[in-house]
Amino acid sequence: MDKVRLGIIGMGNMGSGHLRSIINGECPRINVTALADTDPEKLRKAEKLFSDAACFSTAEALMDSGLADAVLIAVPHYDHPKIAMEAFKRSLHVMTEKPAGVYTRQVREMNEAAARSDVKFAIMFNQRTNPLYARAREIVKSGQLGDTKRLVWIVTNWYRTQAYYDSGSWRATWNGEGGGVLLNQAPHNLDLWQWIFGMPKSIRAFCTVGKYHNIGVEDDVTIYGEYDNGATAVFISTTGEAPGSNRLEISGTKGKLVLEEGKLRYWKLKEDERYTCFNCKDGFVWPETEYEEFTAPEPDGHPILLNNFADAVLDGTELIAPGEDGINSLSISNAAYLSSWTDSRIDIPVDEDAFEKHLSKLCQNERTVKKSVVINETAEALSERWKVRW
Repeated sequence: MDKVRLGIIGMGNMGSGHLRSIINGECPRINVTALADTDPEKLRKAEKLFSDAACFSTAEALMDSGLADAVLIAVPHYDHPKIAMEAFKRSLHVMTEKPAGVYTRQVREMNEAAARSDVKFAIMFNQRTNPLYARAREIVKSGQLGDTKRLVWIVTNWYRTQAYYDSGSWRATWNGEGGGVLLNQAPHNLDLWQWIFGMPKSIRAFCTVGKYHNIGVEDDVTIYGEYDNGATAVFISTTGEAPGSNRLEISGTKGKLVLEEGKLRYWKLKEDERYTCFNCKDGFVWPETEYEEFTAPEPDGHPILLNNFADAVLDGTELIAPGEDGINSLSISNAAYLSSWTDSRIDIPVDEDAFEKHLSKLCQNERTVKKSVVINETAEALSERWKVRW
């Protein structure tokens, strides 16, 4: 096999966007052989866009067709684990969109099913391909920053209008998306938080429902995380501020990193701050530093991850974003929700029964509202929206 035969399940914005990347020649080791969507209109549009693929009205029909070696899952959040596990049963390789799911139990079970199968499993955390985030991770993980002290991320440039939320009945609902800014916009940031800085041991969070929009889920979030070594993290995000900010600051005993406006700035201490603190005889000394600055063009991470996925299937190449990693960012958001719902600090791993009990109640009490606003986005507009956008 010199090319992966790929079936795309879900032909909304994400599925269609990935299809365009492939048919435009950005993924030379992938052939799209099958498309599926339960919405006949979306399927018709997909067939018009690419008539060489067989079309199916269900994910199961596509997976049973024998036309695909792998599937790309781009459906509503709740169905990501369900479809992935059906694919594993059929020995199909899986690339899933983010988030991995809505609650950790279903994602844990998906990961266990992946481990039992002999297939490749990846998740579309495309921002891991950004060289600045990758460089920051290298500095932290290599120990160059010393013992970690603090992460502060203000990412408030996820602005959305009311029309955005009114463009689909599934948007900004507990039953449809399973949450708001934490489940829709911020999974990439939560993934990068733990990818670079590690997983916190506990969370205290404040998730404000409908603060800036007429919605029943959160559009403004502040999370405080604690670590075993005493380090802390603060994460702030919203869809209700303009122009917003995207600033990530990480400090350690040997220096500080700041990622903002397409730059990674690095202040490197000439000696560990803890040594200076307890050995210097001057009470007002300022530790001596060296300064470095990194810039790099932002890549289009989606085809990079698709190509990496194909290479993993065909050659055994290491995955940039293994699918099993999806439970980490979801554990943070689940803990944040449960903390906000219970007004308490929540340990990670999160209590799955407690989380699902609260989520189930919210879903049961949610009032369904028909939404009819139509938003037509070009492929170029979607590509721009998927960027880091410093």
